[in-house]
Parts: sequence; C-alpha cells; structure tokens
Amino acid sequence: MSHIAMVGIPAISHILPSLEIIRELVARGHRVTYANDPLVADVITATGAELVPYTSTLPVADHDWPDDPIAAMSVFLDDNIQRYSGLKAVYDDDPADLYLYDIGGYAGRALAESQGRPVAQLSPSMVAWKGYEDEVAAQIWALPGASAYRARFTEWLIQAGATTTDMERFSGHPPRCLATIPRAMQPQADQVDPDVVTFVGPCFGPRNDQGGWTRPADAANVLLISLGSAYTRQPEFYRNCLAAFGDLPGWHVVLQIGKHTPVAELGDIPANVEVHSWVPQLAILEQADAFVTHAGMGGSSEGLFTGVPMIAVPQGVDQFMNADRLVELGVARRIDTADATPEALRSALLELTADPEAARRSARLRAEARAEGGTDRAADLLETFLASP
Repeated sequence: MSHIAMVGIPAISHILPSLEIIRELVARGHRVTYANDPLVADVITATGAELVPYTSTLPVADHDWPDDPIAAMSVFLDDNIQRYSGLKAVYDDDPADLYLYDIGGYAGRALAESQGRPVAQLSPSMVAWKGYEDEVAAQIWALPGASAYRARFTEWLIQAGATTTDMERFSGHPPRCLATIPRAMQPQADQVDPDVVTFVGPCFGPRNDQGGWTRPADAANVLLISLGSAYTRQPEFYRNCLAAFGDLPGWHVVLQIGKHTPVAELGDIPANVEVHSWVPQLAILEQADAFVTHAGMGGSSEGLFTGVPMIAVPQGVDQFMNADRLVELGVARRIDTADATPEALRSALLELTADPEAARRSARLRAEARAEGGTDRAADLLETFLASP
C-alpha cells in the first residue's frame, strides 16, 4: 500500500473534478491523505481519504474574489505561504510516496520538491501550451504589481526548499499533469506537451450521495439552468429565465438558484418549472435536452460529457473563454448577462435545439470525452508514476 497525498483548496469546483480519482485510489488499496480546509471535510472523507486539516484564507465562503488579476493571484500565494509550514510539519513526519496538487494548491509541489518525492498536478482547467508565455502570460506580467508578486513568489520558493525556483516555470509548468477536462476544451491543444500533460477527460462516478432525478413522463424536452455555486446571486437573470421558458410548450425546466437568492424574489413560478437551491446536475444532464450554464469548466465538461447543447452565460474568470470555445465547437450559443433578455434566451434555445449540426457535434464530442478514459485511466497513470517516479 502506497501513501498518496493530495494538496487542494476548499473551492468545490476544484475538488469535484478529482474526487472520483481519490475514491478510486482508496478502492485500489492505497492510503490517501488529503490536505484541505475542514469546511469541505465531508466530501473528502466520504471517498475514504484521510483529511489533513488546514485553515484556508481563500474567500470561498462569500466568493469575494479580487477583480485585479495580480491581486487574485496574490490571494492564492498568501494562502499557500500561510499553510506551508503546517503541511511540511505533518508530511515531514509522514512523507508520501506520491504528491498530487491542485492548480491552486501548489504548496504541494513545493513540499514534494523539498522532500525529493515524485509529484503530479491534477488540473481542473486548461493548461499551458507552447507559446502560452508570449500569448497570455506576458500580458499578466506587464500589469502593475506583477514584479513585486514575482519577487515574493520566488523568495518563498527558496525558503520552502523547492528545487524549481523559477516561479513562472513552477506555477505554469508542472513536471507531470493529469488534466481532468475534455481535450476539446483546451486552447491550442496540439501545442500541449504530451510527455507532461495527459487529458483524461471528466472523471465522474455514480454520485449516489447526491441523489437522483427523474424526468417527468409528460416532458417532451428538459432544460437545466444552473450558474454553478459561485455566481448564483442573480435574481434578475432567473426572472428573465422564467419569462423566457415558463409555459414554453413541450419544455420542462429545472432551475437551480443557489443559496443566496430567496425563491420569493422570483415572483410567480410557472407550472412547468421546478426551482431548487441545489440539484444533482450530472443526473439531470444525462436526461436533458439543453443546458443554460455559466460556462465554468466543470459545467462545460459535464455538458460535453452528456452531449447536451448549451447556452453559455459567462459570469467571470475563465468562463468567457470557455463560452467562446463552446461556440467554436458548434455546441453552444453565448449570451452575456446584460443581453440575456427573455426574448434572447428563448430564441437561443429554440434555434439551438432545432440545429441538426449542433446535435451531431454534441454527440461526437460526447463520444470523444468518454473515450479519454476518465477515472480509471487517471488512477492507472498515477500508479505508473508510483512505479517509475
């Protein structure tokens, strides 16, 4: 039995993509420890992994993330610096045979390098490609405050005992990486180093703990509307959705509104709409005909995995790029929030679901996403890392 350690962050969108990998590693007999905030202890320990607790400073409770890119990056750096000494104390006494780390949990890489242990990144989002530094990163490093951020990051790497002290290489170029997204969602996928990055696709399991959902017998079509977990304070958008799709002939609508919007703010709920603060999203998508999504990487991946055409209404961070990518793939329409009128939403749905080319492409991408191997392939690869570090 090997000891595998995962270092993550308490953002559920970063935990869910790799959760089934952790569960599978435990099922194969490995001892898995998972460093994260006790806030997410239940979802982690349910896999059979042992929680190694630390207190995160990330604003995951209120989602009050800085708009400035350097400030947002500094939030993650601060979080990694403040927890590193505690994690090192634990794992120096109980070192892992293999370290895994989330893109926001790079203290895990520093820890592995300080111990001379093998390490791999689990990425729930796009990865760097050849030319990324010139096309994307250079714009970030030209922003005010970037030089001070880089100097502080480099100083921490040296103090932490990392062997990779070039902060740009450390943060953007993992030694090995499993990307838990469909390869179709990766920009410049043909320029990603296949010796470093393997696209294993979405890693899903039965999710029995989330419950199920049954499609109404009289529903000719099903539409799911969900803005994920971080961007749900959108009562006006939800009211526009009700006006767009309420009483639309042949359509049954499932609307997830999160925990921050009271149902009373929505007004009258049409008979063909069910409203919930949370839903078993994947279970519904397996039975749905269309999906209104914020185009987070998790939702985008689930939409592709289930072959459901999407209306992308991006809210922040990488979602605008994801939305454009879905449109480029031919399986979605993009509508920005300011333009999401009832008329625009309804027209997009009817046009999208009547488009045979969108249906054909959705089916093809569904097959491709499932062929990437998912959870079993990811666990197989991690075991090869153990065998030949």
